[in-house]
Amino acid sequence: MNRTLPVVRLRVPTDEDAVAWHRVFDHPDVMEFHGGRSAELSVYEELTARQRRHDAELGFCLWTMLDEEDRVIGFTGAQPWPHAWGPAGEIEIGWRLGRDHWGKGYVTAAARMTLERVRAAGVGSVVAMVDSRNARSIAVTERLGMRLAETFTTPASQRRGHCFRLEL
Repeated sequence: MNRTLPVVRLRVPTDEDAVAWHRVFDHPDVMEFHGGRSAELSVYEELTARQRRHDAELGFCLWTMLDEEDRVIGFTGAQPWPHAWGPAGEIEIGWRLGRDHWGKGYVTAAARMTLERVRAAGVGSVVAMVDSRNARSIAVTERLGMRLAETFTTPASQRRGHCFRLEL
């Protein structure tokens, strides 16, 4: 199905976006594949600060995603894979969207913008690490043209996941 994607805007996260992310992601469905429960505000304060550093140093980050009315609805973007296990040294793309905005094409639109931006920053390939039960995110990787490269088990939770890759 080819539908018109919604208008979405990306910006480098601000200090205020930590509060917005905390509010938008405070839903069990959103956090199902991210630890199962809402994170503390301090987690988002650290995350938005780290993303500002990534943008300044690398030219890309996890950007705040805004809808047509400039409301914060989530994030999407890219960052170096942050763990010792998995695709160490590679650039991971990712997204998280508030529950009220699911199924409208925001993530696909924003992820396509992310691919354009990381390509322009000189990145040659990206990965997406997705829980094997997360059908919505797997569908996004497929719409982006990513291909399953390997499966893995996360060390902490022992959950099965997929590593998708895309050459840019």
